[in-house]
Amino acid sequence: MSRVGETCPPMERLLDRARQGDGAALGLLLERYRNYLALLARVQIGRRIQAKIDVADVLQDVSLEVHRRIGGFRGGSEGEFLAWLRQILGGVLANQLRRYFGAKRRDVRLERDLGEDLDRSSRAMAGPLAAAGSSPSAQASRREQAVLLADAIDGLSPDYREVIILRQLEGLSFPEVADRMGRTQDSVKNLWARALAKLRRGLEALDGA
Repeated sequence: MSRVGETCPPMERLLDRARQGDGAALGLLLERYRNYLALLARVQIGRRIQAKIDVADVLQDVSLEVHRRIGGFRGGSEGEFLAWLRQILGGVLANQLRRYFGAKRRDVRLERDLGEDLDRSSRAMAGPLAAAGSSPSAQASRREQAVLLADAIDGLSPDYREVIILRQLEGLSFPEVADRMGRTQDSVKNLWARALAKLRRGLEALDGA
């Protein structure tokens, strides 16, 4: 997953252009939040059926839905846009789960549960876990902490990324993480500590960018 460079226009400008039908601006906007959406999707898939749904397929469906509906989005802030993206992601995940389990009818309760779970995951990313980094700089204060955290997690090695997601975001115990990763508990605890330290450095780098 790539990261949008600092030369990218401000989010608000991209959003205005996207709503006016600028496909390139919308593409840049979606790329800016790709890591964030991918992480939220990965957590939900991991909690519900583990690795049976491809995150890339989910993101493709989200992108198609955003392109279809962007003209009707009325918010203007990054927080409002992220909430709207989470709503779309929840609907896409509900459809994926329905197809996976062979259900034919739309499940409104599942969509509501997914939406609430996505909101909780986003808050968790912006809360204690994000606090592993330095105090928010001016750069960080202009962007949602959850987005910065997703970018920092994306920059970790696969094992570091996995232990952070399983332990911090999926909320698994150390024995459960050890079972999922095929490691001993002591190995997982050491890996987790190193991953948090690496994540802290990554967040500091993003804050100072």
